[in-house]
Amino acid sequence: MRLPAPTIRLRLTLIYGGLFTVSAAALLAITYVLVNHQYTGHFFISSGRQAVVAKRFDLTALPKAKALLLSPPAKNLLVADPKIELAAAQGQSDAALHKLFVDSAFALAVMALFSLWLGWVIAGRALRPLRTITETTRDISASSLHRRLGIKGPDDEITQLGSTVDALLSRLETSFDAQRQFVANASHELRTPLTLERTLLELALSDPNASIESYRHTCEQLLAVGEQQERLIEALLTLSRSQRGLADRQPVDLAAIAGAATVAAGHDGLVVDTRLEPAQTAGDPRLVERLVANLVSNAIRHNVADGEVEVATETRNGRAVLTVANTGQEIRPSELDRIFQPFQRLDGSRTADGTGLGLGLSIVKAIADAHDAAVTTEARPGGGLRVSVAFPAL
Repeated sequence: MRLPAPTIRLRLTLIYGGLFTVSAAALLAITYVLVNHQYTGHFFISSGRQAVVAKRFDLTALPKAKALLLSPPAKNLLVADPKIELAAAQGQSDAALHKLFVDSAFALAVMALFSLWLGWVIAGRALRPLRTITETTRDISASSLHRRLGIKGPDDEITQLGSTVDALLSRLETSFDAQRQFVANASHELRTPLTLERTLLELALSDPNASIESYRHTCEQLLAVGEQQERLIEALLTLSRSQRGLADRQPVDLAAIAGAATVAAGHDGLVVDTRLEPAQTAGDPRLVERLVANLVSNAIRHNVADGEVEVATETRNGRAVLTVANTGQEIRPSELDRIFQPFQRLDGSRTADGTGLGLGLSIVKAIADAHDAAVTTEARPGGGLRVSVAFPAL
């Protein structure tokens, strides 16, 4: 015989039935003890129309039993032989206790079976929402992440579990959509330089009057295109590495990193204002360096002639804060969230124009999320952007 699977419903049924059986057995045991005590205490034995009050004693102590009769004999009182009266009383009490034990055991067995059946029904009704969650979640696949459980009812543990699963499905749907969009964008960005390389090679080979100088020029163009591909692949790898999270954390000095990144980026005729106060945090130094470098280079690239760039670090409210601001074109508040998406520009154009990859701020957001840092953006009056990244302080 194959035993049933140890499901939660079966375990709950056994628990309900076991608790009821133990409680009922304890109640019957207490009842049995109380009744047994009553039968072995004072009780009445009828004899004709009169009664004798007797007490149960060892039959070897009959003189003492006779002496303990509760009242002196009255007129016309019929007194039986004490030995016979005590034996009859003992027989009656034993028979009554035996019948009580048998009836109680039978009632306990019946109620135990009933409690198991009732526990099975109640456990099934209580676990029905869980079965609905399991079946619906099993049916949902990557192509149907838009579906939701929609568990309704009182705000109990089952409803909270359903809401948690719905929130998880919503995040998965967003993640899958972002992944598909990212793959499509990355494929487009990689296809463009590959097409350019093929075109350059075909033109060079189809020219019957090609010279060494023309071949050299073609090779230089191919090297430039290859360099752009390398930068794109490196940016994609950095973005992927940031999204996986951190394996180890080390002390990081935001002020030192911001100062080095500002010097390395160059000014290009811009006014750079640095206010670098101590700001210690913990994380991956290479990723933090990439975050700061992307913010600084983005502030310099998307600026106006004779514009300004502000780079500041400080410790505020228990967090290490990096702030980079610049002058530039006016930005609508509705566009602030879109600038952190991969391969996006404020004017909606693609990025294959040689000025950037369109991944700078996406990498910033991914690195910040990996370090449990909060990124806030603010459109400056008159044009430009202010980006603040608040890291947990060391």
